[in-house]
Amino acid sequence: MQEDVQHCEYLLDNPFFININDGEELRRGRVNVRLTVTRHMDFFDFAFVLSGIAVVSCDRCLDDMDFPVETTAHLIVKFGKDYSEESDEIVVIPESEGVINLAWFLYEFVVLTIPIKHTHAPGKCNKQMTSQLKKHLTEPKEDGDMFDADTDDMAIPDDRDIDPRWDALKEFKEIE
Repeated sequence: MQEDVQHCEYLLDNPFFININDGEELRRGRVNVRLTVTRHMDFFDFAFVLSGIAVVSCDRCLDDMDFPVETTAHLIVKFGKDYSEESDEIVVIPESEGVINLAWFLYEFVVLTIPIKHTHAPGKCNKQMTSQLKKHLTEPKEDGDMFDADTDDMAIPDDRDIDPRWDALKEFKEIE
């Protein structure tokens, strides 16, 4: 049997992310999806190419920031009696239905490209927010500042900045 190949294109835009979003991780974006579906004898091979922009909140200043999305993904779809996800790349759909909704898979492909920590480039955070962060820091370093305005980074405290009440825990470590 000769393989049958189909090509599709989708645009994941703001309404897509609003409708599928189950949290605040990803609220907006504009991602182009190119899909190639190859039908084999007993399964379908879905090959995805995603490119565009996802809009996420900066972890530091909470302003929106654009994050580039460039990724590929792969999904094997088989027919079976009941729906199941055998692995990250293999899905079984009921033969009686013969339909798969790709929306959640597409959303996951985009979300997986976003790192856990997302912050603006150094010096690009909202200046008003960074000044508020500096204002509310509790224990400044000797130079009076725990926040580097040039990089938007908080200074890492050294041992002299650690609350002395934690010293009691060091005793447990020494006992071992």
